[in-house]
Parts: sequence; structure tokens; C-alpha cells
Amino acid sequence: MEDYQQRRLKDVCFSTGKYTREHFGKDATVWRKPSEEFSGYLYKAQGVVEDVTNRIVDHIRPGPYRLHWDSLMTTMDIMETFEENCCVMRYTTAGQLWNIIAPREFVDFSYTTNYEDGLLTCGISLDYGEVRPDFVRGFNHPCGWFCVPLKDYPNHSLLTGYIQTELRGMLPQSAVDTAMASTLANFYSDLKKALKT
Repeated sequence: MEDYQQRRLKDVCFSTGKYTREHFGKDATVWRKPSEEFSGYLYKAQGVVEDVTNRIVDHIRPGPYRLHWDSLMTTMDIMETFEENCCVMRYTTAGQLWNIIAPREFVDFSYTTNYEDGLLTCGISLDYGEVRPDFVRGFNHPCGWFCVPLKDYPNHSLLTGYIQTELRGMLPQSAVDTAMASTLANFYSDLKKALKT
């Protein structure tokens, strides 16, 4: 399963097609292009984070840190653990845009591994269990975060995310598009604040 997941994510990251820039800020830049997996977009987010790679990835992957700093995430449960860095997790997110986008629930297979000079944490949604009441089940197509140290600045890392989330439900695509770029930019600023504590 892990090799398959890495291959799918590699296909996503190195797929052809031109990205258009959606957000440029002090913490991150966000681009998008049409997804090859569904009718929405593949988002690429990138920014320099002041910390070492291992600590950054520990704050992103499923585990004790993520729920404390990610303002969008409201619950997270590890459903199954296959080995130390490989699990099935269920998490919920808060409503967005004045609850035009209702709270969502996701069930993802998540895997974290060394990759080239850094770390990769990747995931894909699974059809797993019943949907909780008052939530819409979203779906994450192959996605992941690459974190590599900057050679000239050892206490800084380049964090690049590839996200293609299908929120599902009765949503206008324009609402989804508006929310995704700003949500990813906020992810970086929230992560940076958490790493300073």
C-alpha cells in the first residue's frame, strides 16, 4: 500500500499542466490547476518554515500535535495503526464561509516516510465506516506534504503541499475555490505560530 501511495502522489506532483497562482503572502504561495482525479483542482502550497524538518512533519502528520494548532480541524481519531508511521485516521473540520460549507468528516490512510533529503507525509481517503450525523463525508484524492531542509539555512525547511480535496455535498464550486487558497495560506501561518511555542 505504501509504495502504491507514493507512486500515486509522485504522479500528482510531477503531472504536466500549468499552475495559476491563487495566493501570494508572507507565509506561503498557493497555486492551482485542474485535477486529473476529479472535477475540482489540485492545489500546490509552498513556503519556508523556520524549524527542522522532523519537528515540522511531527506537527502535520496524525498525532498529538495537529489537533492543538490546526484551527480548521475539530476532532481526530486514529482508527487503525499498521506500523509506527502508517495509520487510518478519521477527522472532522469546522464549517467555513459562515457555514455555507458545512462541517466535513474525512477518513484517510496516512503514511509518513523519509523521501530523498527530507520527509513525506501523504494520504488518500478511504470508504470506511459510517458517516457521523451532522457531517458531510469529504474525500481527499492523493495528497501530501514534502518537507526538506534548506541547505544554506539548516534551521529552515521548505514545506510543499499538494492537496486535492473533494468536499462533496451541495456546494457551489466557486465557494470551494474561494475557501481552499485562503485555508492553505492560513495553514502555514497557524503552523508557524505552533512551532514557536
